[in-house]
Amino acid sequence: MRTLSIVLCAMVTSGVSAAELPKPSGKTIVAPEAKLELLFTRSADIRGGLTEGPAVAPDGSIYFSDIPVGKDKGMILRFDPKTKRTTVFSDDSHKSNGLKFDAKGRLIACEGSDEGGRCVSRWDVKTRRRTVLADRFEGKRFNAPNDLTLDRFGLIYFTDPRYLGNEPRELKHRAVYRLDASGKVEEITHALEKPNGIALSPDGKTLYVADNNNGTDRIDPSAPAPKPGAMKVVAFQLDANGRVKGSGKTLIDFGAESGCDGMTVDVAGHLYLSVRSLKRPGILVLDPEGKEVGFIPTGLAQPGAKEPKGIPSNCCFGVGDDKKTLYITVDVSLYRIPLKVEGHPLPFEK
Repeated sequence: MRTLSIVLCAMVTSGVSAAELPKPSGKTIVAPEAKLELLFTRSADIRGGLTEGPAVAPDGSIYFSDIPVGKDKGMILRFDPKTKRTTVFSDDSHKSNGLKFDAKGRLIACEGSDEGGRCVSRWDVKTRRRTVLADRFEGKRFNAPNDLTLDRFGLIYFTDPRYLGNEPRELKHRAVYRLDASGKVEEITHALEKPNGIALSPDGKTLYVADNNNGTDRIDPSAPAPKPGAMKVVAFQLDANGRVKGSGKTLIDFGAESGCDGMTVDVAGHLYLSVRSLKRPGILVLDPEGKEVGFIPTGLAQPGAKEPKGIPSNCCFGVGDDKKTLYITVDVSLYRIPLKVEGHPLPFEK
């Protein structure tokens, strides 16, 4: 297992300075004096991209994706909170993005395009054996599976947008799908322009999905670049069989400003959104009705910057003694911050 160097210095290393960051807000969510702690910054010789998809394992370690662009292979990394060491779980992630652990402690991954697997896969973390669970819907290849969430019955809900890559597009829609234990894939909704981050409410009755249409689309390199579109988070009610009923309710609309990427929920049902905004980058915490109840800044406003820093991509809670710790992927780094609330119990905790 190859070991990567850990950067345990001031957050200015990745362009985020603790001294300059505004204090977090939300008295029931986070203490105003709470600080982001830098745990890891990319040192591998790969280009572009970002860290993504933090997911806590049954042993409390945090697995996350490091996604480059083009021919450089992505990695799945593992951070150990006890030793503060980050090691390589896989040096070929097949361009994994969102990650989650199932009830049996297996790692489920959404693999994207741009020379990635374009599938939902499962890893045995002991043997490091990878199995493709699904790579098609009705015989056609997925666009680029992005993020996922699991319900209490083991169903996998995942999003399939497209942001990078020149692979031919086969599916008409960028949709949200559901994958069951038998391998059956069912489209849940294609009402969103580019579904990205996804999460379930604690009672399993509401499915939250980020619609993040940033306008980039390399499916047809010869076509004009499409204009940016929807930047919002939509709440869909689910019926007793776990299928969407109704058209969904917009919890928040970011307008023309860049919107939400990944997300997670706490035990009280608050939604933690990774907001990719140059004006206000950070983790926005909403109640189930869409009211802001907290905010954790991850970077400074840099209008017009060619390489803005401090932009979060995703987040997750720890487990055990770490239940009140939020882990956040930012740019090409991993951070954590102590909170006042616990994350919602995960499938392997029940």
